[in-house]
Amino acid sequence: MGFYHPWHFPNERKGLSMLTRARAAELLGIFPRLRILVAGDMMLDRYVFGTVERISPEAPVPVLHVHREESRPGGASNVALNIQSLGAMGLVCGVTGEDAAGDELERVLGAAGLPVTGIVRVESVQTTVKTRVIADRQQIVRVDRESTPAEFGAVGAELRDRVAACAEDVDAVLIEDYGKGVVDQTLVDVLLASAAVRGIPAGFDPKDNHQLQIPWMTVATPNYREACMAAGIAEQPLSVGDGGAIPAGLRDTGAVLAGRWQTECLMITLGPRGVYVRPAEGDEQILPTQARAVFDVSGAGDTFIATAVLSLAAGASYAEAAQMANYASGVVVGKVGTATCNRGELLDFVEQCEETGATCV
Repeated sequence: MGFYHPWHFPNERKGLSMLTRARAAELLGIFPRLRILVAGDMMLDRYVFGTVERISPEAPVPVLHVHREESRPGGASNVALNIQSLGAMGLVCGVTGEDAAGDELERVLGAAGLPVTGIVRVESVQTTVKTRVIADRQQIVRVDRESTPAEFGAVGAELRDRVAACAEDVDAVLIEDYGKGVVDQTLVDVLLASAAVRGIPAGFDPKDNHQLQIPWMTVATPNYREACMAAGIAEQPLSVGDGGAIPAGLRDTGAVLAGRWQTECLMITLGPRGVYVRPAEGDEQILPTQARAVFDVSGAGDTFIATAVLSLAAGASYAEAAQMANYASGVVVGKVGTATCNRGELLDFVEQCEETGATCV
């Protein structure tokens, strides 16, 4: 879209200085100019909220007295919603069924101001629905309804055409893989080719597709467990040493993935221990966190990659993007269910952490 993109100048991205409120405000001021395409597994997240006061006489299970129910976008849809909540335009491409859940997802997205033109709807698949039953802020069961990866994968050609058309006028592309079958190598190739031609960043949130080739991806954001699985290295308990020393197992995992994926920057999220940032050029580092109340981690990874890619598109360094994403994730884990972070919440949290001299999550 003719916007200045600093990833054309990689030497400017080596610094790992801490994010300030003023810098966060500067980046947030750029967000409304940006359009970000999210492609991948879409789903509808349903929530049933209530209270439990007794155990069923029929079986040793709690009896939920339902107070309310609601539906929210999930998966790639939630990533696009996070982008929208931060002030940019989120475009989502994915596959849903021609069913009531697909209708409901389109209504929810439309109500949030998100375009639905990138959605391919077909009779041969069932819209992925995750129903979470929550009693007094505690999830007690989740019910999933979905088609098989093979059924989703059969819609690939039509989705790729839709993605190629949507990618013509965006400032970044993002691949959201939940392992449902939508994300395959041909879809990745289409998005990476579009990003390369336009000179825009590309982000990847991986799941179980370890065989995918993602050379020259700008940023990949697995969590530690996903990173170990992708690298073929046994997951080890993490203990970050004094001064942010990087555990050997984490460094080895990062080295394997950096060589295999060839990303410009690898960001491995570590939950309460922060995020491991490994740029192709410059210093690797663990950006620490400060503990706070955590009610629900659902969708925290969606918020992280949405904020990271959006920040990179706005001109952030890798360290700045990781910190912006860390702060935004910290906001959503303090909420119940799949949630988003808005610009005001993010800026307030950055200011709070700047005053205490800590990076918060």
